Amino acid sequence: MAEKISSNRTVSPNEAKAAIRKCLKKQRPVFMWGPPGIGKSDIVKQLGNEQDREVIDVRLSLWEPTDIKGIPYYNSTSNTMTWAPPAELPTDPESTAILFLDELNSAAPATQAAAFQLVLNRRVGTYVLPKGVAIVAAGNRETDKGVTYRMPAPLANRFLHLELRTDYEDWQQWAVKNRVHEQVVGYLGFAKQDLYDFDPKSSSKAFATPRSWQFVSELLDEDDVSDATLTDLISGAVGEGLAVKFMAHRRVAKQMPNPSDILAGKVKKCDIKEISAMYSLSISLCYELQEADRKKIKGWDAMADNFFLFLMENFPTELIVMGAKIALTTYELPFDASKLEHFDRFHDKYGKYIIMAMEG
Repeated sequence: MAEKISSNRTVSPNEAKAAIRKCLKKQRPVFMWGPPGIGKSDIVKQLGNEQDREVIDVRLSLWEPTDIKGIPYYNSTSNTMTWAPPAELPTDPESTAILFLDELNSAAPATQAAAFQLVLNRRVGTYVLPKGVAIVAAGNRETDKGVTYRMPAPLANRFLHLELRTDYEDWQQWAVKNRVHEQVVGYLGFAKQDLYDFDPKSSSKAFATPRSWQFVSELLDEDDVSDATLTDLISGAVGEGLAVKFMAHRRVAKQMPNPSDILAGKVKKCDIKEISAMYSLSISLCYELQEADRKKIKGWDAMADNFFLFLMENFPTELIVMGAKIALTTYELPFDASKLEHFDRFHDKYGKYIIMAMEG
């Protein structure tokens, strides 16, 4: 029987990371519940990188009970039966790894029983989990149309439970750091509801999740296929309806001025006023400025000044505020007001709105 977890309280990915940091510090096992593609495993990888800890990713749905407990063999020296623990589990007594038990509630009951011993007692058979190793587990909910089994109450009670939800602001921060294609970030900034549209009642094999939008981003890295083929591929990632919407957005976004020409001061006007395309262009400009700052390109302040001037001359107030906020908070661009010719005028017109947006 499937495990049923219901909770009125959910957490965003960043909130989950804050909670799991505390659990890691206290060596308290934590279980993340959430729908497919929301980024559960990526959260654990990010925490591992952040804390310089190895992440041992174990897909328990693919394991047998003996994969956890080990295989018995005859020890001729002691004339006894000895258990050989699996090589995947950490054996170094100084290890501070994160043991990530993914798809735990999709594992067969016998495998869950073996995992129960490991989580509850930090040992199974003759194997003992090193003191510094922390346990994080994850799985889908019953309502997510996946294969799940009831988790034994003693095992469930050993974990602290977090139920994840999608959050655009969290995803946008992740997307910027991971260089998700600007057309994807731009489209989803305009249509935030399309970041995640999984419906367990739907028969569609493709649906939008943070993970499937990353697939779309990868498809856009090289402009080497026809629009028809690209539409087919994107349909296979996020579904036909969203693929058609995204491709319509892309056609308009490709007609926008080149971001490099805008920042160089060669282009000062934009005749296309389609909102999602303007949003994408703002993201592209931020990308270009961030990359120029990273490479320490000479004349960066002039490029930044052209950024503010272009926004003022072409975009509606809402998008100007959004563009400035993203540049300051998400991309953390190091603007120096004293070196920007048009900054005072920009600040006089939009400063209070930007401050309100950043505080809100």
